Amino acid sequence: MTEVVSLSGPEQHDDESTLKVSSNYSKDTKVGEGTYAVVYVGVQKSSHRKIAIKEIKTGGFKDGLDMSAIREMKYLQELRHVNIIELIDIYSEHNGLNLILEYLPYDLEMLIKDKSIIFTPANIKSWMLMTLRGLHHCHRNFILHRDLKPNNLLLSPQGVLKIADFGLARSLGAPNEELTSNVVTRWYRAPELLFGSKHYTGAIDIWSVGVIFAELMLRTPYLPGANDMDQLIVTFRALGSPTEANWTNVSKLPGYNKINIYPPPTRQELRNRFSAATESTLDLICSMLMLDPLKRCTTTEALLSKYFVESPRATDPKSLPKIVPKNK
Repeated sequence: MTEVVSLSGPEQHDDESTLKVSSNYSKDTKVGEGTYAVVYVGVQKSSHRKIAIKEIKTGGFKDGLDMSAIREMKYLQELRHVNIIELIDIYSEHNGLNLILEYLPYDLEMLIKDKSIIFTPANIKSWMLMTLRGLHHCHRNFILHRDLKPNNLLLSPQGVLKIADFGLARSLGAPNEELTSNVVTRWYRAPELLFGSKHYTGAIDIWSVGVIFAELMLRTPYLPGANDMDQLIVTFRALGSPTEANWTNVSKLPGYNKINIYPPPTRQELRNRFSAATESTLDLICSMLMLDPLKRCTTTEALLSKYFVESPRATDPKSLPKIVPKNK
């Protein structure tokens, strides 16, 4: 799976700082590098706005660009939403393309790992609401993200959550069109993908959001498989094993073999597992993590769930916890 660069991370000074991208942009500090891009923090000179510049590598790929870079450009041009990272501009220079993106200083994974920060139920509700609104916009435009995880959910200085890294995204094609199952980071990968399904829907993204929801509640990864086989075991131990009784035609999926049968958790076991959860919280988590993708809720159903209207109401993004930069 192609690595997709996150636009957040510890700042590192680069020898080629303050390189001119164009008359309106400057590159200042290198903050990350992946398979197909190097990411810098820069400035939009006309507005003095801080930006992220993703410099696309052009060597060693078919037709000069990695497919992940092409996908990211395509889908970010199509998708404009407050909860999706903004592609401000694309600029070409002698060493390749540069994507000019809004600057988002940190991601949800960094917050989850910072145990000095306390999450309230209202905070979690706010992050979930923003994630689902951004994903709803993707799905209503027939676009699958295919790699939702905490470090692809970036946060603005104002606390607004934005879905980023569309390098594995794809438009929904014809119903019979075959898709690769080698998508989504393993811990957030839906069971139909683990079984090698070539036909899937936005339900794979809903599964990822459900796992992220659980991780926010627990402050630790919910289904951390060591490898693909272990991922199946970890998933089914936590949620029960799929059978023809609870997932019609599951035995016909390519990777389905004889599996150990684990019972689904009882409601009381779920209450014990998520001790701070209300009944509506558990209802939403369970609807996102149904083994059968046809039974999983949609983004619309999730956004209309009782969870989002019961007390406490979602925290205003400006009041959400933030990473406080350490003094250098």
